[in-house]
Amino acid sequence: MTKTIGILTGGGDVPGLNPAIKSVVVGAMEMGYRVMGIRRGWGGLLHYDLNEPSTHEYYIKELTYNDVRTIDRTGGTFLHTSRTNPQRVAAESAPGFLKNSKWGTPLKDQKGFIDYTDYTLDVLSHLGIDTLVPIGGDDTLSFAVRLHKEGYPVIGIPKTMDNDVFGTDYCIGFSTAITRSVEFITNMRTSVGSHERIGIVELFGRNSGETSLISAYLAYVDRALIPEVTVDLDKLAQFILDDKRSNPSNYAILTISEGAILEGGDVYETGEEDAYGHRKLGGIGNIISDQIKKLTGQNTMYQQLGYLMRSGAPDSLDRMVAMSFGNLVSQLLRRNDTGKLVALHGGKYTTVPIDMVLAGRKRVDVPAYYDMDNYRPKIKDFMGVPMFLS
Repeated sequence: MTKTIGILTGGGDVPGLNPAIKSVVVGAMEMGYRVMGIRRGWGGLLHYDLNEPSTHEYYIKELTYNDVRTIDRTGGTFLHTSRTNPQRVAAESAPGFLKNSKWGTPLKDQKGFIDYTDYTLDVLSHLGIDTLVPIGGDDTLSFAVRLHKEGYPVIGIPKTMDNDVFGTDYCIGFSTAITRSVEFITNMRTSVGSHERIGIVELFGRNSGETSLISAYLAYVDRALIPEVTVDLDKLAQFILDDKRSNPSNYAILTISEGAILEGGDVYETGEEDAYGHRKLGGIGNIISDQIKKLTGQNTMYQQLGYLMRSGAPDSLDRMVAMSFGNLVSQLLRRNDTGKLVALHGGKYTTVPIDMVLAGRKRVDVPAYYDMDNYRPKIKDFMGVPMFLS
């Protein structure tokens, strides 16, 4: 009997998703497998109505070589994505056909949330999918872990520009996000220098400061703020003022992770929680920009890069990793070796148990890579250090 593989992408888009999808699809087809593309991540399975044919072709499509032939040339994911968590669905946002159905189980101590894992498993069974390949960050992969614990075969691919999935040194999207950030910072020097200001660049990074740290390191930024180290605003203001005065062009630049925290404060969040319990980050850079202006008397120039960091086609490294991860998935499929996360350790491709995703939180190794007293990247010893300092 011909095996059927399912593939989906969840969470934020990053460059490299399409090459990964193409690599998995081509590899599976070469082994004679069918591949079903699932649209909108876990949302595609949750909104697939077993009794309504109109939802079937909308959310599920059998993929052919022609469907994926050119997708590697662009960024994002042609399967689309969502931040849907089938094991934590707000009662009011559940698909209408699932409300008051036999599949939902109210979560303990989570008023208003329902667990639709059983329904998701029934859809996968209905589709005849033998193994599912989810591509995502720790949130998306956390539901893959749940399916694995329920006995369902999964093989995960890690992606996130924050590079913070536990169990792998590298995630698809990180290199391109750093490349974009360094380019924007370098270009921003034109205006910051022309106006003799303090430039403040806010980058994505909720729990891990790798994007701020590595971008600042590669762009020779004066100071870098990361979530792992709280910030003394008075001290920072004096540092950046000294940086500006010592620069012949009379300007300075610092990077800030969106998850950075001021001493005595908390992470700056807005809006309602998403399906994984996260509120929207962003704006801490603007707050720090205003405070630095007050403390130093210097004009500032604030720029929130946001989605520009993860837009466009992947760079060469993200293409390489995405394709290699996809080929590694094909090898695992051939051996029927599931319950795994493809990964990079010490610069070599490998696998780890999928539940490793939930075993810890990946963050910057502050003692090794950061001068917490001066808010600067500082690599203590390069011997034996991973290429991406992770």
